[in-house]
Amino acid sequence: MEIYYWWCMTLMFLIHAGFLAYEMGASRAKNALAAGVKNILALGYLLPSFFLVGWWIYGAFPAGFSIAEGASLGAPWSESMGPNVADKGTGIFWAAFAMFGATTASILSGSLIERVRLSAYVMMAVLLGAVLWILGAAWGWHPDGWLLTQFGYHDIGAAGPVHTVAGMFALGVLINLGARIGKFGPNGEINDIPAHSMPMAIIGLMLIIVGLFGFLGGCIIYNVGGDWTTIYGTPTNLSAFAFNALIGFGGGVIGAYAISRDPFWMVSGALAGIISVAAGLDLYYPPVAFAVAFAGGAMIPITGRALNKLGIDDAVGAVSVHGFAGIWSLIAAGIFMHGYPNMEGLPDITFLGQLTGAVVMALLGFVPGYLFSLVLKRAGILRVPPEVEHMGIDAVEVPSKAYPEAVPANGGQARST
Repeated sequence: MEIYYWWCMTLMFLIHAGFLAYEMGASRAKNALAAGVKNILALGYLLPSFFLVGWWIYGAFPAGFSIAEGASLGAPWSESMGPNVADKGTGIFWAAFAMFGATTASILSGSLIERVRLSAYVMMAVLLGAVLWILGAAWGWHPDGWLLTQFGYHDIGAAGPVHTVAGMFALGVLINLGARIGKFGPNGEINDIPAHSMPMAIIGLMLIIVGLFGFLGGCIIYNVGGDWTTIYGTPTNLSAFAFNALIGFGGGVIGAYAISRDPFWMVSGALAGIISVAAGLDLYYPPVAFAVAFAGGAMIPITGRALNKLGIDDAVGAVSVHGFAGIWSLIAAGIFMHGYPNMEGLPDITFLGQLTGAVVMALLGFVPGYLFSLVLKRAGILRVPPEVEHMGIDAVEVPSKAYPEAVPANGGQARST
């Protein structure tokens, strides 16, 4: 068991290598290093924060906000939270969950590039990755979570606690953060701010997708004796995950390409397709998974453009790819698996139960994201000053230049679309 999750955790580190390349490539040259540094720094802060509070939250709050029995097992001073040859599970599961939390922080990171203060981002990343997502996991992923026991919530691949919570948290922050200078014209026109290296961004996206297979592997439980179960204890196997994850990739690519013909959205569609099938990964018949993923992939360019029209500058489409695709994943599971039985004694999977879960996860992300970023905005520490934004964040917060000889300092001018 230990070695299986060790390699899942290792693959999940590729997610962060991918986000690093993705966001650096999607930034202009003058902001490329700052985009990378904030990812690495947030990971550094998040891991000890998750050790101190994250695992305790997972055990403490499955029934809501009241302290559950066994909460002390996740306390940092617990015997299980350190080297213990008699305990072959806690540390490796903690590591996998910590990497799930780090993923939520990286999802947030891309949306905010080129104008957020490094310190503000790190504080928001810790709140999201060490507190909020794991609270959602306690409610919807834990086998005693109230969304499961009361509503039959089904979400094998963490579409709710990771993707929906992080995507909607990012939406709340973006409302307060505002658009990059030059993104929107005085008459409402939407200007394209081109990436300084689209190939780097696309390679980064593919690395995220490779890492996502480790992420999904960490969502399945390998039991002593060789039996595989879901996070809820229901029977499954890696074959189901293999069929539907790969079919989800294909459906998402085709759906996004059919709508946009844009390489960026096409590869983002692959990610959205896998997220779209995540909630029902263990139960979908592969052609159904393809249809769900195709719809998810086709949806994200449309929702991305809709956010632009509303004046929201999501620099990498994370709200669409993670937030909206995560919500769609939960709702689609309610549509296509309505009436399917859960474990004995638990409510069946229903459309209402999945919709309830989607609303809870969306609010758990959006409300704290909006309120906390509003506090930071009122304190004057959310966004870099305009002169820093014009100059480039690298020169102030790193300080260094990614391409001191070959690329102009402005990294590309905005153009009207």
